[in-house]
Amino acid sequence: MEEPKLTALEQQRREKIALKPPTLDDAYDEEGNVDIANVASSVLDMIPYPTGWRIAILPYKGTKTSKGGILLAEETQKRTQLATNCGYVLRMGDLAYSDESKFPNGPWCAVGDWIIFGRYAGSRIQIDGGEIRLLNDDEVLGLINDPKDVLHM
Repeated sequence: MEEPKLTALEQQRREKIALKPPTLDDAYDEEGNVDIANVASSVLDMIPYPTGWRIAILPYKGTKTSKGGILLAEETQKRTQLATNCGYVLRMGDLAYSDESKFPNGPWCAVGDWIIFGRYAGSRIQIDGGEIRLLNDDEVLGLINDPKDVLHM
């Protein structure tokens, strides 16, 4: 089957997308799911390694459409990411959860988990193409299976 002919504007847009440098936003798919395998290693190298008891979190970005199917503006998506209290654990510091008197049952989370944290917890770190948060290990409030189960905004 033959591919339909593209207009000059469509062709220009495809070329622009193909030439776009990799960013942290590449971790998100259309539905807002995170797949770190989609992120270039050069971008992953920009993420700071947490020191001590800190944890690096990738905030949940949300979907690109509403439940009713309306396409959300990029600004709305950024506001959702800024206001979210859910995140994906990217990295953990070498002392995270090592205090047995504070964490007698072991770590509360691991790399690859979705967690809930306080709205104003941690420090926001802007890197090229996205934002991460650095939280203390005791600022994790809970684990969740899917960030879509939590109401955002």
